[in-house]
Amino acid sequence: MALTRIPYRNTGYFSSLICDLIEGHPALESLVSGPVRLEEFEKQIAVKQKHYALSTRETLIKALRAQYQGLSSPKKVDAQLSLLAKETTFTVTTGHQLNLFTGPLYFFYKIISTIKQCKQLKQKYPQFDFVPLYWMATEDHDFEEISYFFFQGKKLQWNEQSQGPVGRLSLASLGPLLDIFEKLLGDSDRAKEIKAIIQKTYRTAANLGEATQKLVHHFFGEEGLVILDADRKDLKACFVSQIKNDLEHHHCKVAVEGTIEKIQTNYSDQYAPQVNPREINLFYLTDKLRERIVKTPTAYATTESNTTFTKEALWAEVENHPERFSPNVLMRPLYQEVILPNLCYIGGGGEIAYWLELKAFFKKEAVPFPLLLLRNSAVLATQKTIRKIKQLDLDKEELFLNRTALINKKIRQISNIDLDLQFLKEKLEEQFEYLESLVQSTDPSFEGTVKAQKQKQFNGIDALEKRLLNAQKKKLVDHVQRLTLLHEMLFPNNSLQERQSNFFEFYLSHGEDLLHLLFEQLDPLKLEFSWIQLPE
Repeated sequence: MALTRIPYRNTGYFSSLICDLIEGHPALESLVSGPVRLEEFEKQIAVKQKHYALSTRETLIKALRAQYQGLSSPKKVDAQLSLLAKETTFTVTTGHQLNLFTGPLYFFYKIISTIKQCKQLKQKYPQFDFVPLYWMATEDHDFEEISYFFFQGKKLQWNEQSQGPVGRLSLASLGPLLDIFEKLLGDSDRAKEIKAIIQKTYRTAANLGEATQKLVHHFFGEEGLVILDADRKDLKACFVSQIKNDLEHHHCKVAVEGTIEKIQTNYSDQYAPQVNPREINLFYLTDKLRERIVKTPTAYATTESNTTFTKEALWAEVENHPERFSPNVLMRPLYQEVILPNLCYIGGGGEIAYWLELKAFFKKEAVPFPLLLLRNSAVLATQKTIRKIKQLDLDKEELFLNRTALINKKIRQISNIDLDLQFLKEKLEEQFEYLESLVQSTDPSFEGTVKAQKQKQFNGIDALEKRLLNAQKKKLVDHVQRLTLLHEMLFPNNSLQERQSNFFEFYLSHGEDLLHLLFEQLDPLKLEFSWIQLPE
């Protein structure tokens, strides 16, 4: 099976920040716990062992066993939970929203990266055990972000309203969307297999959290993936002191703002933070609402229902009902690292970017900061697509160009006339240099007129080149259409395939073989983009 790896920077789809981090930019070194190499984990293990309480581990195991009741857990998951009870076992974690049917392809890449990282660690450190863990973002309330997915170029939307935590959202109204999806799947044997999966996950689950757990468990339970829903009172009770610190001392705001300033000073004054901290980085959580907590002149209040608390009342609420306090995007990583024996977090570029703001905050809270690893990224190319690429005489890296840039480049290449008129600008440049020297020696007040005339001529050349290129595109319209269709297959909506296409599109054609192929080809420590050719 053909596999090509391409440097992330060469794809044009990853930020300079992430590329610089991967390449070891010295100004970013202080923001992480170290480069993600197997050798670095020995130090991380020692730090986590020292700071992770046995009582927290016991609470975690109890919560996980409760969440797996009722699921047909493979022996592998049962064994993993038993391992997690030991002080010599650690996790590697990834997290994701509860997207319908896992949402975009990269959801699978995240989890496979996490599972494979644990296998690599076990080989390196056989005296320890490593459990891959998927953190379900059940407390997230941004329903719009997870209410749809793309399948075969169609957007399938769940028409529902929700302001509360999405994990608790009833699936009562999801039936019509499931019917549409099943119709699009068709009647092949693999379509029937996917429909059976839908039946035992979404059609039998009470809420979105349960459906997501069942679906992910179906695909990765045998691989030993452990799935956690941290929206629980017993787990939040382990986080009470950090909740109080945020409410009263605002450690997150102070530390993160300091880090942002440091990045802008030492790395780039153009750096724009991925997430800005608030004074209070917690929500008040109920079944129907997840609303921000803010400080008022006299006490505390929530932003939607305007519920007010005195400090004493809010402290009592934290002690008695910690489950009602939900961390935001900057507090959630701290909550995760408090309750898990975690060594490494695997996430996408956007996630890693906001984790880079957090190390000083973790230090203030005396919580070990994990290693950070960019998840694998890939494009899946069918044999039909590969044939089209060869027919159009393209190389893989060219296809990462913006669609318009790709088409313009190829039309220029195959045209039997030279459409590049930039050489005319070079000749004009020489002529206007003469004119500029002439006006300087006669009447400098004409300088502005000469510059305006120069720009007018340059603009005219650009406009003419564009018109000639468009005329050539019309002549070669068949080639343009073929390029457009090919690019849309690999980069739908001019975006990375993994951010648009759904896993089930490819599963419909390749079934379980697709998962085997991804486990074979993806490698979390190979920090490059993967181009994977699929079999016939």
